[in-house]
Amino acid sequence: MGLLALLGMEAWILGSFICYVLPSLFLLLVVLLRLYGEGSNIWSLQSCAVDLTGKTAVVTGANSGIGKAVSCELARRGARVVLACRRLTEGQKAVADIQKTTGSKELLLRELNLSSMASIQSFSQKLLQEEPHIHLLVNNAGVAGMPCILTSEGLELTFMTNYLGHFLLTNLLLKGLLGAGSARVVNVSSYRHKYGFVNEQHLVGAGDPLRKYQNYDCSKLLLILFTEELAQRLQGTGVTVNSVEPGIVKTEIMKNCIWLYRSIFWLLSVFFKTPEQGAVPVLYLSFAEELDGISGKYFNSKCNLTLPSEPARDLEVAHSLWNTSARLTNLEKITERE
Repeated sequence: MGLLALLGMEAWILGSFICYVLPSLFLLLVVLLRLYGEGSNIWSLQSCAVDLTGKTAVVTGANSGIGKAVSCELARRGARVVLACRRLTEGQKAVADIQKTTGSKELLLRELNLSSMASIQSFSQKLLQEEPHIHLLVNNAGVAGMPCILTSEGLELTFMTNYLGHFLLTNLLLKGLLGAGSARVVNVSSYRHKYGFVNEQHLVGAGDPLRKYQNYDCSKLLLILFTEELAQRLQGTGVTVNSVEPGIVKTEIMKNCIWLYRSIFWLLSVFFKTPEQGAVPVLYLSFAEELDGISGKYFNSKCNLTLPSEPARDLEVAHSLWNTSARLTNLEKITERE
């Protein structure tokens, strides 16, 4: 074999190592640190006997993954669960699976596209007519791996789906939450929020450049800021709001990423939590009795009360973000009409 051929093969091997092996090893290290660096859960479903009969819960992104697992446990405990899904075909399958597992007849499937303000308004109006009292809202749906794309309403798709859509939805369902007397809002964030930063121009596809897939990180950071501002505004109303990171969970969250990222995710998924395990910290915030009256806080994947990143604790930024979000979603005009 000639010298050039040998050099070419060595270059190919080195390139493959850099492109595939190193990223895999790095992600594996991150996964292991996340899974074992925080200790064990301080709470379990088995230790909690809360019955949710007579309560109404709304879960976004309930057709699969964490949302489906959360909906299943809520139904098992007797709650009337509204599965808010973008794709009704997948939602119907989720309803059938949950009914088979729990025997619940209190499942409602409703269409909701969180990237569309029109869909959010339609969903909210119809739901409040059916369910005037909402005891739990789990803002779970999210997308990752999407390029910077504007929706037909001029908002960046990932930020709209992961943050702005839930901002608008929560505000439009406040009447039902307040009417319940005592209610909870749970915002599902991510440990990835630590790699994000705040630039309100991102909401309309402008602002400082983002690295590949960083729009996901930033959107999850905004969700925590929203949690803190909303908690301030709801003081004394009986409605609490908290945010949580579920950990690294084997779901469909990577389906829009490039094949390399999907492949690495799949290879390492043996170390990840199942959706049922990822649902535990979300369920902890949803009905654990020791969290009655607790609001504006952030919990990690082990159900521990902890601090999010420093940018996620800036109350002035949270207030400014609220005002910008309200303007972009036409919140005042919408609520006046209703």
